[in-house]
Amino acid sequence: MSTRIVSTEAGDARITWHKADRPRLVLAASHGAGGGIEARDLRALARVLPDHGVTVALVEQPWRVAGKKVAPAPKTLDVGWRGIWPAVAAPGLPVISGGRSAGARVACRTAVELGAHAVLALGFPLHPPGRPERSRADELLGAGVPTLVVQGGNDTFGRPEEFPEGAYEIVEVPYGDHGFAVPKRAEIGQEEAVGIVTDAVVKWTGSLG
Repeated sequence: MSTRIVSTEAGDARITWHKADRPRLVLAASHGAGGGIEARDLRALARVLPDHGVTVALVEQPWRVAGKKVAPAPKTLDVGWRGIWPAVAAPGLPVISGGRSAGARVACRTAVELGAHAVLALGFPLHPPGRPERSRADELLGAGVPTLVVQGGNDTFGRPEEFPEGAYEIVEVPYGDHGFAVPKRAEIGQEEAVGIVTDAVVKWTGSLG
């Protein structure tokens, strides 16, 4: 594991690399508006994917690096993502643009522009909780590259059955909330829930070539 600070027009971002011995892909993944790269799904992917030929670059947006508690506007998030892209593309491998929640929205919005090989959307916030009329489906549907959505079955930002049909795959984590946490009464445990995430991403990245 290694860490690098990258200057962007939105401020300094930080990339934490988890490198594969023989990489064939890079997954650049960012966090959501309410947390950082310590999210359970991001940590799990950084641990598992390098053994499957995928180098993982976990990206902390400038607002997190600066110690701020509130994420900036989406346009500013996009500026930060554009700024880190040359660094994650530097190995010369196809780059999967990914993220959880707000980070997934950024990945979708910028995928075609940045030349992303694919998009990984973890806990895509289809709408604000309780506000299904404020849909962000157009961002997901407009990604323009192969896309995998991994969504908690009880995600208040959009349950799997709420998602429109489109040119993307969707995998459900049963009982999972927006962060893939499962209640104690669930028929699956927390470790199994995280395993559904990593297994789905391993299978999907294997299909990308």
